[in-house]
Amino acid sequence: MAVHSERVQARSPETGKAAVATRETSAARGGRAGTPKKSARPADGPGLGARFAPYLLLLPATVATLGLLGWPLLKTVLVSFQNLNARQLVQHLTEWNGFENYTEQLSDPQFWSVTGRSVAFTALNVFLIMVGGALVGLLLNRLGKKMRLLLSIGLLLAWAMPVVASTTVYTWLFETRFGVVNWVLDALGWHSMAAYNWTGTQYSTFFVILLLLVWGSIPFVAFNMYAALTTIPKELYEAARMDGAGSVKIFTAVMFPNLKPFFLATTFLEVIWIFKAFTQIYAIKAGGPDGLTRTLPIHAFLEGSGRQHYGTGAAIAVLTILILGVLMAYYFRIILKQEDEL
Repeated sequence: MAVHSERVQARSPETGKAAVATRETSAARGGRAGTPKKSARPADGPGLGARFAPYLLLLPATVATLGLLGWPLLKTVLVSFQNLNARQLVQHLTEWNGFENYTEQLSDPQFWSVTGRSVAFTALNVFLIMVGGALVGLLLNRLGKKMRLLLSIGLLLAWAMPVVASTTVYTWLFETRFGVVNWVLDALGWHSMAAYNWTGTQYSTFFVILLLLVWGSIPFVAFNMYAALTTIPKELYEAARMDGAGSVKIFTAVMFPNLKPFFLATTFLEVIWIFKAFTQIYAIKAGGPDGLTRTLPIHAFLEGSGRQHYGTGAAIAVLTILILGVLMAYYFRIILKQEDEL
């Protein structure tokens, strides 16, 4: 039987002094009075269900990613170790040839020529896209509401246009006999350009492809640039102007340090998108003339589906992924380091 005391304070009517009376009551309940109730939650942390809840929520997205990306990638890797041509495909034969497809490509001068061309083409495109997109983003930040809305609509239309549709439009613009570009150049006095074949040489074909890719990618960079600029406090600009800083100094000392994460992430995405660009290059000239505008994705498709050497095409595709991974490894390390510093 547990006993506890309760102190009751009462004022005496005769003397006005406080008198304390202690009365003891018996408690029939078990346990000492005042003992706190035990918490339903374990003392060592959250329950098992709470700990596994985030993984269960990520499970559908993980399964979908593995199904849509992981399985095709695994099949591509397996095919790259096979001698899979038209005969094997029709007869459902599986002929493993080890690393023969890889050694054949790594010893082929054409493969390394296409690789160097792809890297140079990607570097030039990404440079122009980032510079052009940054300038347009700065322009969006300086314009008034009406002009900003008008420019944003134009950028959005260019960004939302399907790739095949935009490539078809560029093909019409640079058409030899009836193209608008040749007509404008002829009207401006360059009569030799009246019937110029823009896809007849390597550099002119690359110029059309480069213009198409830059035009379609600038809106993404511009919108991200403008969004990043809105996060910079106006007080920083005012303080820089009070210190006598000009436009260039404000950009290098105020804007760029705050926009560095934006530049890193956007450049990372643009390198991936341009390096794997396929539709624009194939629709313009299919890697021509004479294969001089082939990049690695085009090379993999033409060697695989074009010549029906599917094992070779799969090996080129795997090598493309590995080369892109090597090129982006150092850059990806910079991005992770930048995130740790934030």
